[in-house]
Amino acid sequence: MTATLSASELMSELAGPRPPVLLDIRWQLGGPDQRPAYEAGHIPGAVYVDLDRELAGPAGSGGRHPLPEPEAFGAVMRRAGVSAGAPVVVYDGGLGWAAARAWWLLRWTGHAEVRVLDGGLAAWTAAGGAVSADAVSPAEGDFKPTPGGLGLLDADGAAALAREGVLLDARAGERYRGEVEPIDRVGGHIPGAVSAPTTENVGPDGRFLPGAELRARFAGLGVTAEDGGRPVGVYCGSGVSGAHEVLALEVAGVAAALYAGSWSEWSSDPDRPVATGPLPR
Repeated sequence: MTATLSASELMSELAGPRPPVLLDIRWQLGGPDQRPAYEAGHIPGAVYVDLDRELAGPAGSGGRHPLPEPEAFGAVMRRAGVSAGAPVVVYDGGLGWAAARAWWLLRWTGHAEVRVLDGGLAAWTAAGGAVSADAVSPAEGDFKPTPGGLGLLDADGAAALAREGVLLDARAGERYRGEVEPIDRVGGHIPGAVSAPTTENVGPDGRFLPGAELRARFAGLGVTAEDGGRPVGVYCGSGVSGAHEVLALEVAGVAAALYAGSWSEWSSDPDRPVATGPLPR
């Protein structure tokens, strides 16, 4: 199964014999709650899921968006109508980061049939898709999480991967270089990590670049689909845009692990080393 689908493909599947469960994951970093936007108009049948409250645990030493407890996440997914044998499509407002977080969590907890709507709600409406303000009350699903479906790194694992494989930093280049740090305690990057802003994985419309272009991009950063002996990992600020980069790598045919705590966890410990400047060292 591919990791993404187009708006036209989603329309066809919704009209078919096995329509997917739809999850609306609209979210803005540091912005207002997106539930009012969902209630004003969403893809018909979609259930709203709150990233900060339902796709993350409480902020703390594990970062700003630590992973939720698997059972808590499973309860959220069942409430949204997710079942083990039913396909799921997740979308957000168009940036793709929040939808990718939901995609990653579902894949990590064992749900194989989940895809991201490429371009999000913006792509849906651009393709002529209808929106609805109707309340959605799905039947309870039966999904039970089994963690381990995707690679997951802790801080020590990320440090080791930066030395022994390829660790990609999905944040903006200026944050990687340590020129600015608007959120976390200190700027810079994990020593050995390679700058790979996730914004460069998509075109102006927010949709992923074709797989061949993504493979070329990652090859230029030291990652190749054929290099199975060299592990790949990703981190970002708090594990959200990093999930989008893991998704981009999957589109390119490369499996990658996510350091979910990311820079917000790494930088919270003053004993962990910090590198600055444009080079991985």
